[in-house]
Amino acid sequence: MPFDLPLRDGGAGRRHTVSVLAFDGMAPFELGSVVEVFGLPRPELGVPSWYDLRVCSLERGPMRAVGGFTVTAGHDLDDFAAADTVMVVAVPDVRGDVPEPVLDALRAAHGRGARVVSICSGAFALAAAGLLDGREATTHWRYADLLRLRHPRVRVNPGVLYVDGDDVLTGAGSAAGLDLCLHLVRKDHGARVANAVARRLVVPPHRDGGQAQFVEAAVPEPDADDPVARSMAWALEHLAEPITVAELARRARLAPRTFIRHFARQTGTSPLRWVIHQRVLASLPLLEEGTVPVERVGALVGFESPATFRRHFTRAMRTSPSAYRRTFRTALAS
Repeated sequence: MPFDLPLRDGGAGRRHTVSVLAFDGMAPFELGSVVEVFGLPRPELGVPSWYDLRVCSLERGPMRAVGGFTVTAGHDLDDFAAADTVMVVAVPDVRGDVPEPVLDALRAAHGRGARVVSICSGAFALAAAGLLDGREATTHWRYADLLRLRHPRVRVNPGVLYVDGDDVLTGAGSAAGLDLCLHLVRKDHGARVANAVARRLVVPPHRDGGQAQFVEAAVPEPDADDPVARSMAWALEHLAEPITVAELARRARLAPRTFIRHFARQTGTSPLRWVIHQRVLASLPLLEEGTVPVERVGALVGFESPATFRRHFTRAMRTSPSAYRRTFRTALAS
């Protein structure tokens, strides 16, 4: 159901206000995404009233942005807290304290029923204000562990592009902010309008999958003195072959039970789960190159059937092998 768009003075001309917080030293991409979606007029869409965007700041005056230019916000924290949708697209320092006036503004906005939204590291501000306590939330994958450590009452999910908690929404890093902004338009005005805005932006109206698609995975360095690393290095060279725990243990020159215990201690997972994940990772360049049929890719990296490959790939990457291939083909063609 679309979000209830309030009407100014009870009349049909009332526009839904969106406020976004700018700060000195900010990177401009996330702020620009919000401005692009909510700040540009859209008369071609036939929507009676588009959004009223307000760029706000804690203090008046020019603010430096990454890239060597400055931004001056036209609104203050009172305007920020008074909007219908309140957005924090980042914080200056994920390890520092969020200014108390900003936290008070967020609490006040949420307390009177505003929709509160974060993008990327902006989740740290919402968490510091207590708005994410007991909730599922996301942030950029590189900050997920720190968010979980600093705010243990938040259920951090680093594997999604955004989390919709109805009155509180959180988005992942950078480009996922566009996904979340389009999601807000979809909630407010329906799929037809959101799709039209996406076409104007030349982006998909909805992306399958989550952040797992874009996280670089570390590969262990072979170490002759480390039996577990030695077996892992062997497995990476033989992913297309059947791999059993017994064979991995033999390569490590350990008894199977001892090997499993050492493996879990070093990796936090089981040997077979690790092998499955490495096979999924090995399939990515084959899917991106596009020369091997999807049905064959799984066999080349050691999955026993296309169905098994699809199941494990979808579980790990939050999208199907075919959708993953389409995504990267589109990216290369752009």
